[in-house]
Amino acid sequence: MTGEDRERIRRITTRTEALLSGLLDIWEASVRLTHHFLSEQDIAALRPVVLEGLREIGHLLVFTDEQEQPLGFIGVQDHKIEMLFVAPEAMGQGIGRKLVARVFEALDVHEVDVNEQNPQAAGFYEHMGFQVFDRSALDGQGNPFPILHMKLSSLI
Repeated sequence: MTGEDRERIRRITTRTEALLSGLLDIWEASVRLTHHFLSEQDIAALRPVVLEGLREIGHLLVFTDEQEQPLGFIGVQDHKIEMLFVAPEAMGQGIGRKLVARVFEALDVHEVDVNEQNPQAAGFYEHMGFQVFDRSALDGQGNPFPILHMKLSSLI
């Protein structure tokens, strides 16, 4: 990771409503593009859950553009990636990879959960060195969206 990339990743300590609203918009736009299995009702029900998660997650890092506007973010709790989303217009630029690389070095991350119905995300995490070690039939809210539990391959 270059020094410039490192400068564009900011650990968020003060979570303003404006910042959280912008991150929630990134989440929703990304989900609409990648989570085709979610209905409008599912997305609406998840919005307050995600907003609360953004408020409460232990570590929140944001990748910004040159004007310091968020392009993507990652949330980590207890050595586990709990959320990683990139704005659709910024996808394919390596932002997700850079955020994961940063939490590898700064937060000793070694686990992540991925929706089974989002094979693009599972493939991304496999490319980053994760491997499926377990599966749950329901997501964290008890919905029928299977979850793949992944760990770094070196830990399995």
